[in-house]
Amino acid sequence: MSEEESATGIDVSERHLRAGWWALLLYLTLGLVLEALNGFKIGWYLDVDNETRQTMLRLAHAHGALLGLCNIAFASTLDSGRIAAARVGLASACLLAATVLLPAGFLLGGVVIYDGDPGLGIVLVPLGAIALVVGVGQVALATLGRGRRG
Repeated sequence: MSEEESATGIDVSERHLRAGWWALLLYLTLGLVLEALNGFKIGWYLDVDNETRQTMLRLAHAHGALLGLCNIAFASTLDSGRIAAARVGLASACLLAATVLLPAGFLLGGVVIYDGDPGLGIVLVPLGAIALVVGVGQVALATLGRGRRG
């Protein structure tokens, strides 16, 4: 790998470390807020009519935190030298898109609900899911047959 590619890899790694840790902070905080809503028995969150809202917000919390960890794992994989550089760009873009789209779709789908159905923000979820599958697939393919650089 050339010096320029190496510098780009470092930049990508740093970007995913930042994205991962910030996503963890944001979505773990959301989890604490949801626990507080539960603890204080807030009807907006707990009423039977709001079961869809509760599900959507929990899914936003869980997917956001998990995607934060995925970004940290991707940065670690980049730093280990066990990934082919040709697939890094697409994998990076897809993982970052998924980190935004998937939890945001659940979050927006849960903030406003319509007769038990999620709000329009839910349309972001399939886009985020596709980005996630493509991104993880790129990383998986990029690791095939790669030994440790050294």
